[in-house]
Amino acid sequence: MAQHELESTPETVHWGFWDAALPPVLRVRSGDEVTVHTVSGPPDHLPADPSRIPRDLAEIHARVTPGGPGAHILTGPIYVEGAEPGDVLQVDILDISLRQDWGRNLIAPLKGTLTEDFHETVKFIIDLDLERKVARWLEGKGVEIPLRPFFGEMGVAPAPRYGRLTSQYPLEHGGNLDNKELVAGTTLYLPVWNPGALFSTGDGHGAQGDGEADTTAIETALTGIFRLSVRKDLRLTVPHAETPTHYITTGFDPDLDDAVKMAMREMIAYLVRTRGFSREEAYALCSIAVDMRITQLVNVYKGAHAMLPKDIFKKK
Repeated sequence: MAQHELESTPETVHWGFWDAALPPVLRVRSGDEVTVHTVSGPPDHLPADPSRIPRDLAEIHARVTPGGPGAHILTGPIYVEGAEPGDVLQVDILDISLRQDWGRNLIAPLKGTLTEDFHETVKFIIDLDLERKVARWLEGKGVEIPLRPFFGEMGVAPAPRYGRLTSQYPLEHGGNLDNKELVAGTTLYLPVWNPGALFSTGDGHGAQGDGEADTTAIETALTGIFRLSVRKDLRLTVPHAETPTHYITTGFDPDLDDAVKMAMREMIAYLVRTRGFSREEAYALCSIAVDMRITQLVNVYKGAHAMLPKDIFKKK
């Protein structure tokens, strides 16, 4: 196992899109660990004090033009040797740390869950207390939000048939998952669509509510340490995930009902495949013990995830 580090620079980021044609900026072997630095935010939504703005973010703003309609600055792609279409890339999220003492949130016209209610752009800069690990916001109104950082965007390159794909969507390659369960100590499983998988990440969040109602969380810059491993013994068509306490299946669709159905069907298939359940038994267990949650409501393809508690199964 080797260890690598990938900085966020104009040469190592892609802004607003995913594309299988992007050349890799780093090559690693299966099982290697990679420390990935990310940045977040457009040039018109920054703190007034320039000393708070990371130097690499300022350089990216100066030298990189967004290549797609998405808002996300992604670090990568990383080529994982041995990964082939049909495999699964196992992404163990070993650590996540904050890179700056501020985050941002944005309300914008025609975006978010309540587009008919909010018609003006409103921008918030939110102070982050890195020692106490809380966001101090609306001081005087008693609001402190515990920080629970995670990457909103993690994925491999999408299938070549998509061409250049906006970073706004969550789809079978991963992308804008916005799943707040994927903190340090969890694992993401991504189906591979291209040789080398081509993993990228970004869209750091300090904290987020299920749903991400106005389209943004506490958007901030993060550093993650990932172990990237090729799994040739797994076959998936959409991302799955795992925490110390739960197994998670995901669903994405413009219709939230259909996203829920996808996540539930994935959970049924998982129980049949790994536990020997009949489909009827698995469906009943989903009703009895599986929590169905809204991941996000705002990325065109809405997200739902099903959470199966591990402790319901007796240890053998």
